[in-house]
Amino acid sequence: MSYPLGLLAVHRAFREGTLSSVDYLATCTQRADEAEPWLKAFCYRPPADQITGGEGPLASIPIGVKDIIATAGIPTTNGSRVYADHVPDQDAPIVARIKQLGGIVFGKTVSTEFAWRSPGPTVNPHNPQHTPGGSSSGSAAAVAAGIVPLALGTQTVGSIVRPAAYCGVVGFKPSFGAIVRDGVHPLAQSLDHVGFLTRSVADAAFAFGLLADGADAAVAAQAVEGDVLPAMSSLRLGMVRPPIWDRVSAEQNQAFEAALEKLRRAGASVEPLALPERYWQGFEAAEIILAAEAAAIFDALVTQYPELTSPQLKELVAAGNAISAPRYIWARQLQASLQQELPQHLSGLDGILTVPAPGEAPEGLTYTGDASFCALWTMLGVPALTMPIGRSARGLPLGLQVIGGFGEDAKLLRTARVVEAQLAN
Repeated sequence: MSYPLGLLAVHRAFREGTLSSVDYLATCTQRADEAEPWLKAFCYRPPADQITGGEGPLASIPIGVKDIIATAGIPTTNGSRVYADHVPDQDAPIVARIKQLGGIVFGKTVSTEFAWRSPGPTVNPHNPQHTPGGSSSGSAAAVAAGIVPLALGTQTVGSIVRPAAYCGVVGFKPSFGAIVRDGVHPLAQSLDHVGFLTRSVADAAFAFGLLADGADAAVAAQAVEGDVLPAMSSLRLGMVRPPIWDRVSAEQNQAFEAALEKLRRAGASVEPLALPERYWQGFEAAEIILAAEAAAIFDALVTQYPELTSPQLKELVAAGNAISAPRYIWARQLQASLQQELPQHLSGLDGILTVPAPGEAPEGLTYTGDASFCALWTMLGVPALTMPIGRSARGLPLGLQVIGGFGEDAKLLRTARVVEAQLAN
């Protein structure tokens, strides 16, 4: 279904002269023209004759940009009727960086309204009767359908990892703050992340190395250009089944267990990780933080534009307005406390393994799926990545989530590359 080349492969083919950038862009455009009538991954695509790239490591590579990320001269609607005619004057820094590196903004990918729960029109490329997930719906679908090799997404609870799992691609949420969020419409400032959807872990590492800030990004960039990866026998992985594991489908559980067993047979140490009970209060804390901060952002908007905002957004604002100051302070204090003590629980581990979602993408397009299995890791601000590991009986993707320590994005990406290679065998 997908165009065979991922981000790194295209970059190398351009560099080696084995692929014409003009031909590749034409192929991506043709694929979009064929798929978009039913896929609906994009809410806006610039005319083909207005798409130009520059020089650099992303030269002439088409990239999808989620519709809550500002793009100069290109509509940024935030998935909202309120912003239907909004055209920013400036690019978000992450978009400016893409352009500086030669990349092409191929189009704006569909987002749920303000990255919350009111879905757009995008369908799952594996079965259009099923959701692609949200809120980075269009980004996941566009990468999975072979239109672009890289798309930007955002995550406040599970909005990169979950749609990536549902669409069968890699979704990487870096550490909190690793990608500058200026120019990205906020949902909850203490939880919002920017990340990537790609076709492989190496592609995600390459994107992170180019587009993130800090020394860890440089390490990640080096890791995809000939770096020696750790041996499978040296990996120590913790496995986490949160108290909500009863939501996990039999198929997802079976795929998860099969992946763990394959890693163990290859020599990795995979043992249960028992986090203190208070970590599971993080589910409640994340909901409190999100609702309270979203209410502060959107209360005036839903009051001014009741006919242009969804019931889901109004419900979120109402829930946030009902949260007392002591409850919000409790949630933020718990977040800080858990973040501070997490390194001691991860000591000696190369990563944590769990599921990214309860199972396959739900049928229907009105519900984007359960984000609970991403919520704790997002609240903690740690890097998290999902990769496809199998299919359900209905042919829909199932994923594996790999989590690392805060600020240890390069380490997580190296671990995930080894896990991906082993599970692909």
